[in-house]
Amino acid sequence: MGQLDAAALTRSYPADVLRTVHLRHDDLDSLAGLADRMRPEDMELIVLFVSSMADFDEVLARISACCAGTHVIGCSTAGEISPDGYAEGEIVAVGFPRDLFRAKIHLIPDLDDIAPQNLIDRMIQSRGELDSEKPDWRFEFNFVLIDGLSKREDALTSGLAMGLGPVPLFGGSAGDGTDFEETFVLYDGQAYRNAAVLAQFRTRCPVRVFKTDHLIPSDTRMVVTGADPERRTVHEINAEPAAREYARILGKDPEQLTTFTFAAHPVVVRIGGQHHVRAIQRVAENGDLVFFSAIDEGLVLTLAEAENMVDHLRRELGALSDDGPPANILGCDCLLRRMEAQENQMTGEISSLLRENRVIGFSTYGEQFNSMHVNQTLTGVAIYPPEEDGP
Repeated sequence: MGQLDAAALTRSYPADVLRTVHLRHDDLDSLAGLADRMRPEDMELIVLFVSSMADFDEVLARISACCAGTHVIGCSTAGEISPDGYAEGEIVAVGFPRDLFRAKIHLIPDLDDIAPQNLIDRMIQSRGELDSEKPDWRFEFNFVLIDGLSKREDALTSGLAMGLGPVPLFGGSAGDGTDFEETFVLYDGQAYRNAAVLAQFRTRCPVRVFKTDHLIPSDTRMVVTGADPERRTVHEINAEPAAREYARILGKDPEQLTTFTFAAHPVVVRIGGQHHVRAIQRVAENGDLVFFSAIDEGLVLTLAEAENMVDHLRRELGALSDDGPPANILGCDCLLRRMEAQENQMTGEISSLLRENRVIGFSTYGEQFNSMHVNQTLTGVAIYPPEEDGP
């Protein structure tokens, strides 16, 4: 394990609020012991972040057997964040104790048939039920997991917007390592493609939902002049073949563009007075650029420059402790951030910061924040020690 920095050595953390168990993806015999460590009978909800290396059918069968009677949701990952920091090839289970949390779970089984008004009605009804059940618990948040290859995150988050009311939402898109072939969301013993799971929480723990990135817009701009929005594909930038023009702007060989290039040289768009990343996933065989999120003709893309990732994350996580440190942070961290850290030899330092600040979660194919689907960010909820008024 890495060395703690001076601030971490002097910081006094409260006891964990969430219960966390992690194990290797192929250590399936240990899944049988998950119940002993997690005590699912005390949990309102268990969330699983499962490496794409795992045998999903076997994992789900064993989890269903040991956690019968408790809601279990989750997804496949592009890497995990365990209590030890960045991890690969693990299963991370996060439990929300029933004496601190209540949750209503919604499966959206087909993202091509969202029916937003029905979902909004369900959300409003569920929020009312949670309020009636625990009127003295003052804090709320929403958490969503979406199939990361569905290309439907933008439609879902915008469709949910009217149902959120004042309650913030965050979440992540399921991953498949760096393969981009097959992603899943998990709901009560089954794996679903082209689907999403939404959890509405009420708690007596103060919470703070947040989004952060370390990217600064530059003066370099480009215009999307040819695109296929349904496939999130850009054919032309500045009336030139997309990959070739992007490479020209960077001063690079278009044949040498990689995921590391896209992580190091992201583009952002300005929406509602703020910049949001529109991350590039890959170069198609015909030279098109395939994006992780919504793209369209006429969009002005701005090349972004990166702050020092370690310094920025230390500052942002520290700000969550202004009024005392959180007990836990549940985080959704973009795969491109992990790859940028790897490329810049910062993985160890980033991992140490995540561990020291009690961040658990997974690496994503995109993140959700309120009504937006975004990329190359860390979104999450900081959960603080519970108020003392009791359940």
